[in-house]
Amino acid sequence: MILINLLPHREAARKRRREAFQAAMLASFLVGLLISGAIYWWFQGMVTDQQAKNSFLSREIKTLETQIKEIATIEEEIAALQARQKAVEDLQSDRNLPVHLLSELVKQLPDGVYITSLKQADQTVTMQGMAQSNERVSEMLRNLSNNTPWLSKPELVEIVASNLALSARDQRRVAAFNLRFQLMRSSEAKKAMDDAVSATTPAAGK
Repeated sequence: MILINLLPHREAARKRRREAFQAAMLASFLVGLLISGAIYWWFQGMVTDQQAKNSFLSREIKTLETQIKEIATIEEEIAALQARQKAVEDLQSDRNLPVHLLSELVKQLPDGVYITSLKQADQTVTMQGMAQSNERVSEMLRNLSNNTPWLSKPELVEIVASNLALSARDQRRVAAFNLRFQLMRSSEAKKAMDDAVSATTPAAGK
């Protein structure tokens, strides 16, 4: 017996393929949605962890900044105490500076040079006097520059030719000078003397 299918089989096949396609699309959509949700929650967890780390770092940075400020304050206090201590030590050691000044002037002034005025303001000493010649003044400047650790930076302010009346008939031609120099502190003079000794010791050994 021959069976003849009179139903529209092509339409039924197309319907089945359409339904299968729709089911596949729905399944793909659901799988994609699940994957997207998983990725979103994974990134959200990473962002949350990073925010927690950032908050921790911010708290630690603030703590460190507070500690740094405290350390800076302590360092400033230490520096101020050291400055006061040095000032006290300088005052104690500088009590003998006038003695060193007069002693060095006696040693460094060449013959024929006379002091008429001597003034000190802080570490600057101003000296006025007379010399038998300009060469005596030059020699005095060299001595003050090179021969003593207690006096430094001599600067000739003025030198003029003048007449000195020793008597009614005895007139001498002299050079009146005005100069200034620096009086070194005891600590600075001691350091200069130590450096000079260190510089000459190897030469003496050779």
